[in-house]
Amino acid sequence: MTPPTPPSPTADDSAELLPVATPARTRAALRTLIRPDRGLALTGLGILVAATAVGLLVQPLLGRIVDIVADGRPAGDLTLPVVLLVAVAVVQGLTTTLGLTRIARLGETVLARLRERFVERALNLPADRLERAGAGDLTARVTGDVARVAEAVRSALPEMARSVLAILLTLGALALLDVRFLLAALLAVPVQLLTARWYVRRALTLYADQRVANGAQQQQLLETIGGAATVRGHRLEEQHTERSAGRSRKAVDLTMRSVNLVLGFYGRLHIAEYIGLAAVLIAGFWLVRDGAVSIGTATAAALYFHSLFGPVNAALVLLDDAQSAAAGLARLVGVTDLAEQPEPAGGTPEVRKAADGKPEAGKAAPASLPRQRTASSEAAVTAHEVSHAYGPGRPVLHGVSLTLKAGEHVALVGTSGAGKSTLARIVAGVQRPTTGTVTAPASTGEASAVLVTQEVHVFTGTLAEDLRLARPDATDADLRTALSTVHALDWAEALPDGLATVVGEGGHRLDPARAQQLALARLVLADPALAVLDEATAEAGSAGARVLERSAEAALAGRTALVVAHRLTQAVAADRVVVLEAGRVVESGPHDELRDADGPYAALWRAWSGSRATTAPHP
Repeated sequence: MTPPTPPSPTADDSAELLPVATPARTRAALRTLIRPDRGLALTGLGILVAATAVGLLVQPLLGRIVDIVADGRPAGDLTLPVVLLVAVAVVQGLTTTLGLTRIARLGETVLARLRERFVERALNLPADRLERAGAGDLTARVTGDVARVAEAVRSALPEMARSVLAILLTLGALALLDVRFLLAALLAVPVQLLTARWYVRRALTLYADQRVANGAQQQQLLETIGGAATVRGHRLEEQHTERSAGRSRKAVDLTMRSVNLVLGFYGRLHIAEYIGLAAVLIAGFWLVRDGAVSIGTATAAALYFHSLFGPVNAALVLLDDAQSAAAGLARLVGVTDLAEQPEPAGGTPEVRKAADGKPEAGKAAPASLPRQRTASSEAAVTAHEVSHAYGPGRPVLHGVSLTLKAGEHVALVGTSGAGKSTLARIVAGVQRPTTGTVTAPASTGEASAVLVTQEVHVFTGTLAEDLRLARPDATDADLRTALSTVHALDWAEALPDGLATVVGEGGHRLDPARAQQLALARLVLADPALAVLDEATAEAGSAGARVLERSAEAALAGRTALVVAHRLTQAVAADRVVVLEAGRVVESGPHDELRDADGPYAALWRAWSGSRATTAPHP
């Protein structure tokens, strides 16, 4: 057991990890994924049945050859069986290829549908739920679990289908030769069934535990590496190293248990093979001695059972892949189901449009605005009695009501932990409140709301592709206009390949100020009626702050805006300032009025302007 970690949203693995679907729910989800392609599935299975049936002619033909040789017949009698063997090989090869191709196409289609659904649902999960689960758990699912399911779909699914068909048809062929051959072959079945039962009962739980351990290990590594500066600063290297080692030891221990499980599984399968083959050979000896069958028929029966080694072992061994894939699929379905779960009864949050608009959960949708800054009496978005808590006993907002008029710029200020970012996310529609309502007029076609935070991600690709994430149909001229609006066109065109320069991971590195300007340019391209900036200029440092504030002001021109103010110069420029303390609105009004009121905002202003006076003169 690893030592306890300091309190954090991801400290308690068992309580905070994203849920895992039950086996019944996983099977239901799989049926739903396959249902649109039932025709393709039935066609592929039908072709594989035909291919397998044709392949079963090989053993009788070989038995016929044995009888011809044993009876001392002329060599010319071998011509027909040999020609038929060649024809069987050709037909079986063609039909098997066609059948496996269709099954593989089915698997890839279902896999693509699963990936799309998982990504769509994961992106719609509440931000606080993802924060509590941690990046490691979700990353392990979107990488390791998806890869394991993909591997099973591409290799295990076609092979499993072919193996099961081969087993069933071969057993039928044994019965046609002589039912006693079938009875002899079935002596291996109890050992095989017990082996499968022994394996499945242990594998499902083991692989599920292994996935959880890998997710916890990855989460610990992400936290340790991501917070390396803090770890070193507080001399916590030894503690974090021990935690990483402990979680790694747990993952390794589970991996070794799975290896031992597979080895025991193979050993039991070999015993079943020996029992079955010995029984078929003994039955053949007795039947040939009694004149019930020919040597060729007994040979065909032995060959039939021998041919079962491959498909039986493949089907049972594929249980390993199936169990592993099932565990991964259950973790993926757990995420998609979590995204579909309704809010708990008693305090259901709402996000509404005007009477003529349809409800849209989780997204504010303000009306279209002219691109001219004119505050009006029309409400662009209203939050009414909004409360939010990050788990029981962790309230952040308490009955906050806030109305933003069309075209109005509102600055949200307060001390750290006051609930500013939470309220900003709720107003933007990114996060649902625990209780309360957020109401907005019906959208007229524009993007309803865009949230820009201080944590900006530069996606890997060209600068133009990164910008077009906000508006895929934007022309190069549109991109340049957006960059020019936020005062970023000069440095963008100065890049090695201009808009075609590759940025992001492995590409041209953008400093925090330029990355933030890129995010603001995406906001301009998205052209939302409501823009929410959550300390969007905080990461630039003092040198880039003035430039970013100009960029943000230009990007917000003509729209309703809620700005979580990192620097109070943003509050000065706003139409109205709203002050939060301990999750409650304590003041609201213009900057000059609040500054002179000698209340909480005046205290913040004196502290902020005083600290600036000691470091740099404020013009």
